[in-house]
Amino acid sequence: MNSIVLEQKNLRPEIIQRVEAMDDESLVVLHRILLNIEKERLWSELSAEAEQDRCSGKFERLPEIIRQARVELGKG
Repeated sequence: MNSIVLEQKNLRPEIIQRVEAMDDESLVVLHRILLNIEKERLWSELSAEAEQDRCSGKFERLPEIIRQARVELGKG
């Protein structure tokens, strides 16, 4: 376990060093990969929060609210 902690502690400088040594094309690929990782993390977070909201009943009135908004938008 201790070696894992040490590896994680040294990981950031190692990654920074590798990024700094990358050519432009590799950097673009890495950027796309990082964006996908972030997108997946955010999607998981949002999905979990939405599920909590659904279970707590926050969406129960949603169809009614949508109908009302459509009626009001149709008036304008």
